[in-house]
Amino acid sequence: MSGTGTGEELGARAARVRARALLRIRGRATAVAVLPAALAVVLFAAGAQGFADGSGWAAARWAVAGCAIVVLLIAAAVATAVVRAKPAVSPTVPLGETAAPDLYRLVHDLADRLGVPAPSAIALTPDCDSWLEDRSHPSAGGSARRAQAAPVLVIGSPFLWWMRVAELRAVLAPVVAGTSSSAHPDIAAARRFVRGLDGAVADASVPARGPVRRALRLPRAFVGRIARILLRSCRGHATEMERGVAAAASTRAQAVDYGLRIVAQEQVGLAYAGWDRLLTRVALPAWRMGRWPSQLDAGVVSALTELSRRDRLAEGYASRLGERPACDLLEEPGAADEAASLLAARLFHGGPAETGPDWAPVDWQQYPDEVVDRKWRSEAARLHRVLDAMGVPPAAALGGVPTLARVVEHLETGEHGGEELAAGISAAVAREEAEAQERVPDAAPGSAQAGGSAGSASGSGDDVLALWGPDPLPLFPLQPPRTGTDLLADHVAAMVCCAAVDTAGAAPGLDWLDGPTLLVDGERRADLGSPVLSLIEDGDAGPLRTWLASVGVRTDKPVRLG
Repeated sequence: MSGTGTGEELGARAARVRARALLRIRGRATAVAVLPAALAVVLFAAGAQGFADGSGWAAARWAVAGCAIVVLLIAAAVATAVVRAKPAVSPTVPLGETAAPDLYRLVHDLADRLGVPAPSAIALTPDCDSWLEDRSHPSAGGSARRAQAAPVLVIGSPFLWWMRVAELRAVLAPVVAGTSSSAHPDIAAARRFVRGLDGAVADASVPARGPVRRALRLPRAFVGRIARILLRSCRGHATEMERGVAAAASTRAQAVDYGLRIVAQEQVGLAYAGWDRLLTRVALPAWRMGRWPSQLDAGVVSALTELSRRDRLAEGYASRLGERPACDLLEEPGAADEAASLLAARLFHGGPAETGPDWAPVDWQQYPDEVVDRKWRSEAARLHRVLDAMGVPPAAALGGVPTLARVVEHLETGEHGGEELAAGISAAVAREEAEAQERVPDAAPGSAQAGGSAGSASGSGDDVLALWGPDPLPLFPLQPPRTGTDLLADHVAAMVCCAAVDTAGAAPGLDWLDGPTLLVDGERRADLGSPVLSLIEDGDAGPLRTWLASVGVRTDKPVRLG
């Protein structure tokens, strides 16, 4: 047997051993549940044959029978909860075969080369990862069909735009190879058992809504407690089972595009770096302004192009971009990008499911005016409102209109100082965010399975916006909460940028790696942060005044606020 075959068999064997261990836990739990009933049957049978007469034995028989009934009821409740629970499913953008026939053809050909079952469907996730997700469950239909259902292949959407077709195939090879283990009955049964327990625990933790669920609050909590104990006992075996499955799949995939996979893994790292910068520096400011960039995946290419230009990360970059991008495998890449972009906004920022006056898509050409300029004007207006509340007088000579000089002079003098201003801005931001949350329609807490609803990324715009329903999705914040100093620095910098635009002919711009930026004579100015910090932390306006003079900003001129 070859080394590859040996490694694959070892991984598969380890996975099967752990799967059987999980099934034994299920069997032992069942045995514990039926043990009192079995004992009651023995006692009643003995009494019927005259071996256990007397009042003491009669009392024991009925006591054991009562205990057996209680235990069986509890076991039935747990089993029902496990069967009926809907395990969490990753929020994704479903891709039907008509929406991506070339991509399905690539995956099916890859499965044929690997000698494994093809995935049952393909979906996109707004993240830099790919995996197989088994979405079959006892509540979905008959057991035979469930055992034969292949898992769904989930592909990170940034991969499709950044990677070339051959690179994507190489990256997906070890993922697709995992369908072989998914088809094994023991592994499939073990996974269903663990997913059912996980779903039962999650269901028990959902706040009770409605009179019926509130009345069953204590029984649901008790059932959830038992499911949690069983799940804890399964955790180690489940982890080792999945490791064995991954090892077997990786070994099997070595025969397909192994050399290219090493190069492709470098592109995975690049895609992750560009995606992270794009979300935190570019998308997040837009989301906070009530706008969601509708072409995030296309933005990844621009961000990584800029990263490669600045840091010279990729040799032969131009020749690589001449190859066919993986997004060409989709019939309507723009619709898929829009759906993934909206899902990213919901996952990482908690945005609503539908567009509206306060939540609208924005393309990259509109970004400087719709996001950058509005962000600066809004923050500058908030800064002056807080100064008004603090009693800081405006420039009397200009009739009380807002100026940059008012901000600089207040922070420079150190009176009600930077700390009070930072606290006021923090309170104002928190109050506005709370008001925005109140405007969102009240909905029951959503689960991750909201991403699995039917739909196609190639549908109409209305279909794209209604893929996951109205309930909120699980939130994965990109950044920790901002401190008062961070907020104050942002607001002062925004005021400076507004003054530069209004008095020095500067313009708002978009930097693919750093987000909103100020353009002076068409050139990006990224040197504003240090002078602003000197002002708010030390009360030293010298560096900022030097910067303003170099740009030609007039601090005494009125500034238009948003």
